[in-house]
Amino acid sequence: MKNNKTTGTTEQIVYVHNPGGPTLGYSKVSGVGILEQDGLFFKDLNRNGKLDPYEDWRLPAKERAKDLASRMSIEQIAGLMLYSRHQAVPAASGGWFAGTYNGQPYEASGAQPWDLTDEQKAFLENDHLRHILITTVESPEIAARWNNQVQAFAEGSGLGIPANNSSDPRHSPDSSAEFNAGSGGKISMWPEPLGLAATFDPAVTRKFGEVASKEYRALGITTALSPQVDIATDPRWFRFNGTFGEDPQLSADMARAYVDGFQNSEGERELAEGWGLDSVNAMVKHWPGGGSGEAGRDAHFGCGKYAVYPGGRFADHLKPFIDGAFKLEGKTGKASAVMPYYTISFGQDPVNGENVGNSYNAYLIRDLLRDEHGYDGVVCTDWMITADESASRDSFLSGKSWGVEHLTVAERHYKLLMAGVDQFGGNNEIGPVLEAYQMGAAEHGEEWMRARFEASAVRLLLNMFRLGLFENPYLEPNHSAEIVGCPEFCKAGYEAQLKSVAMLKNKNNVLPLARKTKLYIPKRFIAAGKDWFGNPTPEKLEYPMSLDVAAKYFTITENPEEADAALVFIENPKSGFGYSQEDRDRGGSGYVPISLQYKPYTAETAREVSLAGDPRDSDILNRSYRGKSVRTHNEADLDMILKTVDAMKGKPVIVSMLLSNPAVVSEFEPYVDAIVANFGIQDQALLDILSGDAEPSGLLPMQMPADMRTVELQLEDVPHDMDCYKDSENHVYDFAFGLNWSGVIDDERTRAYRQGITPNKR
Repeated sequence: MKNNKTTGTTEQIVYVHNPGGPTLGYSKVSGVGILEQDGLFFKDLNRNGKLDPYEDWRLPAKERAKDLASRMSIEQIAGLMLYSRHQAVPAASGGWFAGTYNGQPYEASGAQPWDLTDEQKAFLENDHLRHILITTVESPEIAARWNNQVQAFAEGSGLGIPANNSSDPRHSPDSSAEFNAGSGGKISMWPEPLGLAATFDPAVTRKFGEVASKEYRALGITTALSPQVDIATDPRWFRFNGTFGEDPQLSADMARAYVDGFQNSEGERELAEGWGLDSVNAMVKHWPGGGSGEAGRDAHFGCGKYAVYPGGRFADHLKPFIDGAFKLEGKTGKASAVMPYYTISFGQDPVNGENVGNSYNAYLIRDLLRDEHGYDGVVCTDWMITADESASRDSFLSGKSWGVEHLTVAERHYKLLMAGVDQFGGNNEIGPVLEAYQMGAAEHGEEWMRARFEASAVRLLLNMFRLGLFENPYLEPNHSAEIVGCPEFCKAGYEAQLKSVAMLKNKNNVLPLARKTKLYIPKRFIAAGKDWFGNPTPEKLEYPMSLDVAAKYFTITENPEEADAALVFIENPKSGFGYSQEDRDRGGSGYVPISLQYKPYTAETAREVSLAGDPRDSDILNRSYRGKSVRTHNEADLDMILKTVDAMKGKPVIVSMLLSNPAVVSEFEPYVDAIVANFGIQDQALLDILSGDAEPSGLLPMQMPADMRTVELQLEDVPHDMDCYKDSENHVYDFAFGLNWSGVIDDERTRAYRQGITPNKR
């Protein structure tokens, strides 16, 4: 370079500063050079010594994307269509997130935690993969260093296309929850999406998006596999806590705020049309809504492949997409990517009459999403939908090729392409995509199929160009460490946690508790079981919160007789996913109830005949579980409450309830004095509420059922159609209910979101 003032280096990264233009970053080892034209600098990504349109940052992003797509080989486009399986940094030595370093596990390899695994090098180089899903990271600094390694490797290959790293949600205080595999490493903590919904304030959700996007970019993450905007109209669905609840309008408003927060850059950080250096692509999910699984079962499992619409409310499930994520207030306009769900939306294809997984359904993707609603962004399948199904109907790790099980893996890819899909989630291998290309070329001709591939390539590349990745995908690790989890961001997350807490009962105004109240906190028993990957988990008996933290607010005692009040921690009842291999092995259908009560439950009012089923399916056609019984894994929570009530001999008992689903509270509510519900918060936030340092203001983003009979009678696709529980204080635990210190909350939020709700009474 002629002018050394324009350059700077961090490790192997060189930075070139354009006057009035973007800073360029490139790796010394990638072979990429710098071109100078008109007094400006550009990266020579394909190393041909001349400035090509896709390398010219002065041009519109779409023009650059079209130019690059036209230069790519079919193999390179096929690699761009891949989306990696989950990658941990550093890789684990065994299990789902395993990887090796020079053929050895991490601990024995001598590798640095930010080094690339053998698998990562292979899929970057051999399969041309450029979209990587990141799970746990050891620290922000290590994440930044790993990002730089990935980007240098990608930059030195082919046309110099950068990596687009992504993440599932990673900001929840509860890192053990099913879909928080990204949690880990210092980062600001926020409520689960259901907790954001409980604030009934889209501004809080927008703030989350603004903070999370800055932290994501500092970790090298440029696509969020969120928000999950399915309306959770069946209370038993195990992905309920990842949603904004059951109400279409609240979900739409929260979806819009979330995506606006993630995608918009402002001021000097904006490059064009709202996109820029603080922007993160939002992949909204799961089109056309996955919250109406039959009997509450989930389509991650073979037993839950069907979504049903007995109430005829399919259109309600589209609302958070078309009126929310696709109708933004900010300049970016709409979510840049969409992920369909695994489910077969049973009976919802009026054109072809197909009952196949949503990504495979040409009516749902091409006709409804793209043509009718004008969506022109990336459509990416959910993970593992092209893989073969396992023998067990309750395996999370099964392939999920619902409705197309009879097709080969390559044929499944081809069907997805013809339906309008751009990208294959959880697929690291290029082979089936190339086979699908040959099928298309044979049917439609080489020119047509090349154009089909290029159309997807442009969409995928556009999401990289708009974020400035081609100019500088590199990070400065020290800067990343300063941004992620900084005090300002942590404070914002903590304030959101406080706003998400919903107080449901406060008999005789027992709350707030006076400082130094003598408080008894019983240990919580957790039975042995399995995690969501099927791994065994041991039984535990432990304190549910840090007693050291509690002691900063109250006087803690282990003796209920000397306590002034008791605080009992529970979670909502959990009975499994609606399928029992043991029942199947005994000659039954395998299908069992999902219970929202703690005591053993027998489904006496369930349907006699299930709604969905395909005679070609190898599974049982009638999935009814009427007359069958199920026990919850955490029945001990109820026992703990009742034992504590007896031990306290009339003194106040307060229940802190972590909700990931609606719950039947009739088994304990009459016996306790206060119930405080949360959706994932830190211990300190709960204690600030209980002590009166903060006032509860959260509202229920869903109904709490009176009993399991109303759960069985409600219709899977219909919001607000249950009989709600009425407590001993004559309060009804309906949507938008909550208490503050003055009583039932009645404010602008409740008035705005309760109006227009017409419960579907049976």
